[in-house]
Amino acid sequence: MTNPVVAVGTRAGEALRPLPYRVVGRRQETADTVTIEFEADYGPGMEFAPGQFTMLYVFGVGEVPISIAGGDPARGTLLHTVRAAGAVTAAICGLVDGDVVGIRGPYGTAWPLAAATGRDLVVVAGGIGLAPLRPAVLEVLAHRGRYRTLSLLYGARSPADLLYEADLRAWRSRFDIEVEVTVDRADEDWHGDVGLVGGLLPRVAFEPAETVALLCGPEIMMKVVARELTALGVPENAVAVSLERNMKCAVGFCGHCQFGADFVCRDGPVVPWSRVRSALAVPEL
Repeated sequence: MTNPVVAVGTRAGEALRPLPYRVVGRRQETADTVTIEFEADYGPGMEFAPGQFTMLYVFGVGEVPISIAGGDPARGTLLHTVRAAGAVTAAICGLVDGDVVGIRGPYGTAWPLAAATGRDLVVVAGGIGLAPLRPAVLEVLAHRGRYRTLSLLYGARSPADLLYEADLRAWRSRFDIEVEVTVDRADEDWHGDVGLVGGLLPRVAFEPAETVALLCGPEIMMKVVARELTALGVPENAVAVSLERNMKCAVGFCGHCQFGADFVCRDGPVVPWSRVRSALAVPEL
């Protein structure tokens, strides 16, 4: 199987130019995380592939990379799910309808959905890592006949930290996707699984040699789950992970996101596990 990630280019003239987007919707996901819908203020919307990211600029505050969680290019909309973890992300979470930001992109590689055609697909998300995977799940469901089994395994710190509860309910109501959810710590109202997301793998059916797996979440989670999947017989180059590093330019110029010989903004964020397995074992990287 060839390299299962897809590089999708950005038009050269727009590589570093943020374009105006206006907030047209906002949904509080958790205490510190919101999903914001942006609409292009300049014309046609942004074409993107599942797994890519944009650089989102709050005027007078700063710019951060944010994975694309959805959107409709025909309507000129983008969805970004953001957790308040610093000055810029806190400013994004505080946006209200009508506010205008600058967005440039899309950047980076995409989830290997073409390589998964005719195969089983296992999607494993941890915490806010479900956001970059959401467009992939929606794309597969929109073209369900192209794939064999589809399984989504999702883990969060607690029930209060679960994202996209409406989506999870809708997906669970279908007969063509298997959804398993777990939390690290339960509360008195939680009646589901408690434990690590990798512990859900025995629950779902897939043929390892004919499986493509998509992983996004904390790095330790991805390492553990990738090892579990490959131990079961999933080929290393059929496991894709999404890396997160400090990005500034998003086009491979500044070097802030260098990871070994690669730049995560340009050569990632989605990469085959076979390509980064050894590097991820080095704590300094």
